Amino acid sequence: MSRDRLGQPSANPPAAPGRRIETLVGPAALIGANGMRWGPDGRLYVAQAFGGQVSAVDLTSGIAEVISGAGGAIVAPDDLAFDSHGNLFITEVMSARVSAIRPNGKIEVIAGDVPVANGVTVHGDRIFMSEFNPEGRIWELYADGSPPRLIASNLMMPNALCLGPDGMLYFPLVPLGEVWRVALENGVPEKVVGGLDIPTAVKWDAAGRLFVVESGSGKVTRIDPATGRTSELARVAFGIDNLAFAPDGRMFVSHFTDGGVVEIAPDGQQRQAVTGGLCGPFGMACDAAGKLVVADGMSFAMIDGAGTVERPAMLLHHGFPGYVRGAAVAGDGAILSTNSAGQVTRFVPGSEAVALLEGLDQAMGLACAADGTVIVCEAGAGRVLSIAPDGSVSTLASGLDRPTGVHVNADGSAIVSEAGAGRVLHLTPGEQSVVLDGLSDPHGVTAANGTIYALDRGTGQLHAIAGDGSANSVVATGLPVGAHSGMKINVLPGIAGLMPGPLLPFADIAALPDGRIAIGGDETGSLLTIAGL
Repeated sequence: MSRDRLGQPSANPPAAPGRRIETLVGPAALIGANGMRWGPDGRLYVAQAFGGQVSAVDLTSGIAEVISGAGGAIVAPDDLAFDSHGNLFITEVMSARVSAIRPNGKIEVIAGDVPVANGVTVHGDRIFMSEFNPEGRIWELYADGSPPRLIASNLMMPNALCLGPDGMLYFPLVPLGEVWRVALENGVPEKVVGGLDIPTAVKWDAAGRLFVVESGSGKVTRIDPATGRTSELARVAFGIDNLAFAPDGRMFVSHFTDGGVVEIAPDGQQRQAVTGGLCGPFGMACDAAGKLVVADGMSFAMIDGAGTVERPAMLLHHGFPGYVRGAAVAGDGAILSTNSAGQVTRFVPGSEAVALLEGLDQAMGLACAADGTVIVCEAGAGRVLSIAPDGSVSTLASGLDRPTGVHVNADGSAIVSEAGAGRVLHLTPGEQSVVLDGLSDPHGVTAANGTIYALDRGTGQLHAIAGDGSANSVVATGLPVGAHSGMKINVLPGIAGLMPGPLLPFADIAALPDGRIAIGGDETGSLLTIAGL
């Protein structure tokens, strides 16, 4: 039996008679890809911070096995490393701790109170870790949980680190575009090289050469620590997170944006070792050209009719609007979105995001009316708000139980999913009516050709409702949304000051210009379409 990226049984969802379900973007093997290490079993272990799990990938078969699941004791794993005894040490970037998975499977916390625990490396069974924050520290940890030893402090966001052949720890300072080093005992940090484009990790290969990955440009760069000179080995898609070397010297590079892993040969030739996909997908909307614009957590994705995925911007790019969840498109083509920080933003890739509204309690879906009015669901406060083109804000509905998805009709009225109450509502100023109830966890809603569509994330069903509410039918079941097999997925808490949480999921739908309905498969990282409606 095949399994999806959460380790759940997977199957093609059936459609109702006369309907046709097709795959626009195929399932992903991973939920983003962060730190990587070669395991003693010959597989590549990959941490997926924003998927909340660790997987081991067999690069011959391409099969990924979940080692620590999205509903398990380890939350938001960002980096990992093995010692010679088979202990797997994992940083939990949102929980301020480092845990160990022992060879017998037991999980133990070996260090706590380490805010934004990020990079971890093991050399000679000595464990070193970095904190990714503006007052970042580097620690030596101990496998038995003894109190850690401070090596360096007051560092600007040190990320994935590595011990060099000179006995010094090397690490990037991400926002400064620099690589630094520090001696293990009583060392003073010193700069090695600058001018890099968002460096996120450094590693030494077996031949004693130092490499850095530059997330902003996609460059894999070799550094001469003695002179500070750099040379480009290869260039891949931006959004790189980390790199790892196989025992035979092969280099592998991970992407946090899509979960892809690229193999790079010594001459710079590339091979896609793990195919990337979507990390969500979350909110969706169509632009004027008919492309789907997808809020994919740490990036925006644009998807054409052939399923080609392009990413115009990602989290580490200057001006990006945070961890994005809802998506809409303004009349002038700007991307409107909600984020985990409780904002509604307007964003044009390459420029600074502008906040239209702030301070919301769990901002979820949003939609843009023809006159430029933005309707947004504030799930935590139970409100649906309207943002007029002049910036004035009014309440369209209140007292709701977790409003989540929204669609604006041509007449300016709104269709809203009320996830907590299991209902779909029709909202007009001062009035609301129930379109459909008895659902489990409705998320995305849209309308096309006089029919309202609602995606129930709790049951994996797509409902079609007559515009007047007189009839309801299920047009697809078994859709890859949520974890309707019963698995309980951890809600990631976010990172205070850097990426406020919670990082709530959102399974959306959108009407395509040709009448098909696009369905975001947030369980598998896929995008489906259903036709014959």
